[in-house]
Amino acid sequence: MKLTGFPMSASHDLSIGIDFGTSNTVVAVADSHGNVEALTFDHGGESLKVYVTALCFWDERHGNGLRTEVEGGPWAIEQFLEGLDPHRFIQSFKTFAASATFQETRIFRDRYRFEDLLSTFLRTLVRHGGVRLDWGARNVVIGRPVQFAGHNPNDDLAMQRYRAAFGKLGADHARYVYEPVGAAFFYARRLNHDSTVLVADFGGGTSDFSVMRFSRAGGILRADPMGHSGIGVAGDAFDYRIVDHVVSPRLGKGGLYRSMGKTLSIPNHYYANFARWNQLAMMKSSGDLKELRELAKAALEPEPLEKFIDIIEYDLGFALYRAVSAAKVSLSHEEETEFRFRAESLDIEARIARADFESWIAEDVRRIAETLDEALSKAGVPASEIDKVFLTGGTSFVPAIRRLFVERFGEERLTSADQFESIAYGLALIGQTDDPGRWAVQGNAARRG
Repeated sequence: MKLTGFPMSASHDLSIGIDFGTSNTVVAVADSHGNVEALTFDHGGESLKVYVTALCFWDERHGNGLRTEVEGGPWAIEQFLEGLDPHRFIQSFKTFAASATFQETRIFRDRYRFEDLLSTFLRTLVRHGGVRLDWGARNVVIGRPVQFAGHNPNDDLAMQRYRAAFGKLGADHARYVYEPVGAAFFYARRLNHDSTVLVADFGGGTSDFSVMRFSRAGGILRADPMGHSGIGVAGDAFDYRIVDHVVSPRLGKGGLYRSMGKTLSIPNHYYANFARWNQLAMMKSSGDLKELRELAKAALEPEPLEKFIDIIEYDLGFALYRAVSAAKVSLSHEEETEFRFRAESLDIEARIARADFESWIAEDVRRIAETLDEALSKAGVPASEIDKVFLTGGTSFVPAIRRLFVERFGEERLTSADQFESIAYGLALIGQTDDPGRWAVQGNAARRG
């Protein structure tokens, strides 16, 4: 992690922007002159500006006892794939932030609440950086989604957990800003005239929208938030549609088994674990793997279930989702792509047409469109009065999503920037404004819009 342009000795003059994402996390630092940089991480000869939102815990013997070790980011995935020691891999845990049903998880001998996972993750990020982040700096600005992911999400609970996690690091005073507002502020630096801007931020777990009115007076940028909305549907949901239609049927979904003289359908709930690839690894200890083995013995066609079992036993979920993600990216610029996944006993291949993919995600796109309309309605602004639409996030390149915005606003009003860094950059720059508090989410404002 390098900050080549900033004197860290003057950390009190710096502001820190943190975009903690479902799939990736970006941290940026800005100074009072408007310079902003993302922290970079050297891993495997690559310089990375994103830190994968993942943790891997494992036990190592020290003397006569065991000690739990932990890694984060790309190092967590590396440790997970090596699999030399008993381990527990956790990814996309942001999706549990607003869940009242998630209280804690047991990792070897210790219990971890959400705030423990988040603070542990951030400590690994800083440890790999080689640069001391001053969490006690005057301005730490943290992004949060407009709508947290999950069933019946509790925003108040999520924010309590965020504050507890960052409080463990010494950032009790941190401000929390909607993620699309951070992206909007980053984009607004380009504006040379008053504009009403819609920001669409597509992450791994949520799609968030903000309508902002930007104006300049005396060289000072002023922004008035007009309306926000969000939904827990985004890129990960699109990946799952590919798995559900292409992969799961080849792993026994829809198959039959015999029990007590009856022919029954293989329960679909096992395949719901593909919604998050890291959930597959948890099937080893949940009892699901044992049940699948029993089902394979009774299945009319056992081979597909045996392949499913191999994915779990050999921790192939990560490799599978890389293949799925590659197919989705390919469909963003090709009308058809070849999906191929080879590992152990598996050899899954299929042609996927963009038209089929779009039919699979049609309901997701419809819900995203409704959420977009909600933001416009809360702002009291029709689509015709939006001057610019700023798109950020990898899912914005999916043709069905792009088409939604072209149809509503026209190609000439659309613009985009780096799909990973713009939010963190904007958050850090907000920390350098005269009154960063005015950008922050207050109390229950998220639900009031």
